[in-house]
Amino acid sequence: MIARLSELIAPAYRAVHRDVVAGGHREYWLRGGRGSGKSSFVSLEIALGMLRDPTANAVIYRKVAATLRESVFEQMLWAIERLGLGAHFRRKLAPLELEYLPTGQRVLFRGADDAGKSKSIKLARGRFAFLWFEELSEFSGMADIRTIRASILRGEGGAAVFYTYNPPVAQANWVNAEALSPRPDRLVHASTYLDVPARWLGGDFLAEAEALRQSNERAYRHMYLGEVTGTGGQVFENLSLRPLRAEELAAGRAYSGLDFGFAVDPDAFVRVGYDPRTRKLWLLDEFWGVRTPAERLAEEIAARAGGEVVRCDSAEPRMIRQLRDRGVNAVGVRKGAGSVEAGIRWLQERAEIAIDPARCPHAAREFAGYAFPTGAGGAFLAEFPDRDNHTIDAVRYAMEDVARAREARTVARAAPQRRGRTWS
Repeated sequence: MIARLSELIAPAYRAVHRDVVAGGHREYWLRGGRGSGKSSFVSLEIALGMLRDPTANAVIYRKVAATLRESVFEQMLWAIERLGLGAHFRRKLAPLELEYLPTGQRVLFRGADDAGKSKSIKLARGRFAFLWFEELSEFSGMADIRTIRASILRGEGGAAVFYTYNPPVAQANWVNAEALSPRPDRLVHASTYLDVPARWLGGDFLAEAEALRQSNERAYRHMYLGEVTGTGGQVFENLSLRPLRAEELAAGRAYSGLDFGFAVDPDAFVRVGYDPRTRKLWLLDEFWGVRTPAERLAEEIAARAGGEVVRCDSAEPRMIRQLRDRGVNAVGVRKGAGSVEAGIRWLQERAEIAIDPARCPHAAREFAGYAFPTGAGGAFLAEFPDRDNHTIDAVRYAMEDVARAREARTVARAAPQRRGRTWS
């Protein structure tokens, strides 16, 4: 019996399905925990896309070729059977391949054990319109992915590239970092088993999920909810990556900071909103540029900060003067022994640091990936790393006066009251 499409595509994926059909994006990054339906969705999209376009072929990758048969090959068989197409496909096992008999379209299955071997893949007819990387976190990095893409995606016509993965535990992992990189042709979608009809999963699956939630909530959040739960070494455990609310964007008080780049390091500007009553901080805007001429840097900052004070790295007085000459209200921050540590601790003590990855992608990546270094035995060291922290420094600079005022009040409250004599 052929199932209706509404019975095959979970509600959480219907907007993504419409986007794929319309060719809205070139890349689809689908993250989710166990049972979230992401692999089922992609297998259906490939089969449906081949029906829509008789020139469309597909190739599906996993890191290790030996894992293909029991995973994506079976997944594609499930999709074509559910669509009532089983009798129209020929199956080959050596090498793994599916052929749509009416047109000769093919679905190929390859391992990325050697990404360079992708150069030998050829089609007698049509083009590769679909490329799927399953279990993306198994791959070693974007370099291998780019090699495969360059070999596969050739010729005329658009193509859709699917990436499916359960986010690795550590935010600093290349998959999580890459998913935060801004690209207009990329759609990032998150789902969990809770977005899938319970009857699709079955009682045993739901019982296993609930048992893990009860016994190990952190492992449950990673395995079933697809959350980046971290390794315990994240500096900013108060970080929230989320869209900002309207009232946050319209905050009456904002602060601006600028960390100057050197050589290949970027100039990083941020504009920050802060509510001292709730102790919540959110990033409103950013600018990121490498070797940015002073004229352009001033224009970018003025467009975001207007006449507001912009607190800058005081180690670059020449750049501060150049910005001031161009109308930016730039001032140097007051540095001193322990100022970096004090500033980061102040940020750690906020109730929330909220960053929208779409609005401030570089800040989202740096704050999320900022972690304590480890020693030889794997234990975390009690020091803050001085790398990949350009927007973090800019936020410290922006909030310098607020943080110092709080520190001064704390010291004043803690000081002994003078009663007729001088304290030494």
